[in-house]
Amino acid sequence: MNVWEAVFLGFLQGATEFFPVSSSGHLVVGQTLLGLEIQGVQFVVAVHVATLISVLVMYRGRLMELLSGTLRRDGDAWRYVGLIVLATLPAGIAGVFFRDAIEGLFESPFVPATAFLVTGVILWSTRRTLGREERIKPGWGVALLIGFAQVFALVPGISRSGTTVAMALWLGVDAEEAAAFSFLMAIPVIGGAALLQIPDLASEGLTVSGTALAAGSIVAAVTGVLAIKAFVVSLKRRAFHRFAIYCWALGAGFLLYLLALG
Repeated sequence: MNVWEAVFLGFLQGATEFFPVSSSGHLVVGQTLLGLEIQGVQFVVAVHVATLISVLVMYRGRLMELLSGTLRRDGDAWRYVGLIVLATLPAGIAGVFFRDAIEGLFESPFVPATAFLVTGVILWSTRRTLGREERIKPGWGVALLIGFAQVFALVPGISRSGTTVAMALWLGVDAEEAAAFSFLMAIPVIGGAALLQIPDLASEGLTVSGTALAAGSIVAAVTGVLAIKAFVVSLKRRAFHRFAIYCWALGAGFLLYLLALG
């Protein structure tokens, strides 16, 4: 992998981690189109950690409030942290016990190609939910259901932010709060996934040049910040469901490409 390929994949990761279009699916598409086979997990872990930094930057105020609140033993802060933990558990458990099966899904590009079409259906189904006037804040039941929605996003091509925000909107959560909850959920998810890769990182040698690794990570972090801002704007303008058109076009186009290759 050269520097420009790393920059391209870093851009894909940063933009698609937070847009409801599946970053894991886009990385498979990008590698397939470029004819790349990334050795080891160093690059994947690096760009995911970079997008984690994007969340920390964008929601630093909310995170500081939660941190200070928990230190003061504020009930609302502890409750919100508990909701985040509860919503994270289903995907965390699935990731630990079905890790090999999940990783096997990345071996066939037909999986994300088909899953993009499913993501499109999920996003399109939210087009009427944004018009509701009565909105709620996440509770324990809502958090658990959002957590189960996140499990489906372990499949490449199924968007994590798309499924979690869609579930929150279906359940009547305020749009901006749905986005914040989804992105804050990403902190333990991305951090936990990176921790699970530590044994592999320790056992493998340097598989990607330091320059390419740094370039891809920086681009992923900067792009991630911009993507979060654009995502929130799309919710405010009730344009969230329009990402479905992109997912359908990408899924259909990628399927035709794969079938043409034979």
